[in-house]
Amino acid sequence: MTNTAAGIAAPDTKLATAATELVRDTTSELIYHHSRRVYWFGSLQGQNRGLSFDAELLYIGAMFHDLGLNEDFRTSGRRFEVDGADEARRFLQSHGVPEDSIRRVWTAIALHTTPGIPQFMEPEVALVTAGVEYDVLGISYDDISAEDRAAITALHPRPDFKKRILAAFTEGIAPKPETTFGNVKADVLEHFVPGYERGDFVGTIQNSAWPE
Repeated sequence: MTNTAAGIAAPDTKLATAATELVRDTTSELIYHHSRRVYWFGSLQGQNRGLSFDAELLYIGAMFHDLGLNEDFRTSGRRFEVDGADEARRFLQSHGVPEDSIRRVWTAIALHTTPGIPQFMEPEVALVTAGVEYDVLGISYDDISAEDRAAITALHPRPDFKKRILAAFTEGIAPKPETTFGNVKADVLEHFVPGYERGDFVGTIQNSAWPE
């Protein structure tokens, strides 16, 4: 398999290879290709922003960021981002990775759907979110050239991606709707799950147990 596109190479290390194999074996083709694109788009955005980052840690964060959508985690009662982050932590610990590196990857995955915070943190944290935002939301679309986009999507295609990723989000989160309170995935369930009612922050305050 080609591991270079748009002038960016995927890390050629035992750790990266093991992560690739794990994710490819345990997730759908949709999530596998999306996760790889997140690495490439995040790397290019890192170059655009003049950031110095650890490519291997960025790669692990990108590859594991949606693992929590897997069926295994649908009864966990936790946000899918935390499930994916914890899986990455277990993987990295099993390979003897230093705790500071594990913390960066865990944080990158846990915060990748929390806008407005990751860009102020370590580069690996910022760039997992940047890659996700580029591939899923098209944020800063023109920051990456048409030629580079074409090279990346030739390596990892995205046929009918918008519809399919929304379906994957819905399937992964619908069994635990309480985990969407205060985050963007509430929008997904509101669109695609009949009868879903999103948590109301104001209502929660007004109806809390406090007597006043």
